[in-house]
Amino acid sequence: MTFSLLIVSLAVGACQSATPHSAAGMYHTPSPSSTQLQTVSPAATATLTPTATLTPTVTLTKYPTHTATPLLPESHSIKGVSSHRQYFPLGCETSAAVDWALYYGVQITEYDFQFKLPQSDNPDKGFVGGVMGPWGQTPPYSYGVHAAPVAATLREYGLNALGLKGMTLQDLKRQIAGNHPVIAWVIGNCVGGIPYEYTDSVGDKVIVAAYEHVVIVIGYDAEKIRYLNNGQMYETPVEVFMNSWGVLGNMAVVASE
Repeated sequence: MTFSLLIVSLAVGACQSATPHSAAGMYHTPSPSSTQLQTVSPAATATLTPTATLTPTVTLTKYPTHTATPLLPESHSIKGVSSHRQYFPLGCETSAAVDWALYYGVQITEYDFQFKLPQSDNPDKGFVGGVMGPWGQTPPYSYGVHAAPVAATLREYGLNALGLKGMTLQDLKRQIAGNHPVIAWVIGNCVGGIPYEYTDSVGDKVIVAAYEHVVIVIGYDAEKIRYLNNGQMYETPVEVFMNSWGVLGNMAVVASE
């Protein structure tokens, strides 16, 4: 399907901003997809016996097998991913999680999912503030929630969800090429933003940003990223998406293998 550039605008119904947090074990970092070749180191020794019989002993190191990175298609788009307008003013994460779960055959209501999320003043630990609050604030005011608690709640419904930080564009494309939609944390409707460090009530730090929001990425080509946001489909230049996604550290929920 040919990608057409759509004007990137600020999402009408988005969620709120916060600062990333460094809770150990809460997020996973994608591992490299290829193994570097090692150098073959043959070793040869010769032993001369008293009878002048030369007995060479040669030991060769087995050449390692190289695991090549599978080539990704130049473009790909996932079919069958639904998107609807979020019900709660700060319920973008819940709305996206419900649509993501439905793609994998699990039906969840927004109300049930929203109130199953843990509560915290740190978005890496739980939902910050009230879901009916105004959009655009940062903790400790009503804000929203980051990837780890969303993934953990999805797992309670039997889904293989994983919260990640530090994903690359190649990681994103690999998920899409495998027909796995990605919930990505951006700013507004993929616009720029300013991250800042917030210290929660127990002294843990997290990166947050005003107008934090999530979209579901479903496609890409060499120039654009395609995503769903509040019942609408958008395409934006790769560099624009990466700039917005990078504000909160390339955070996402993906299907774990």
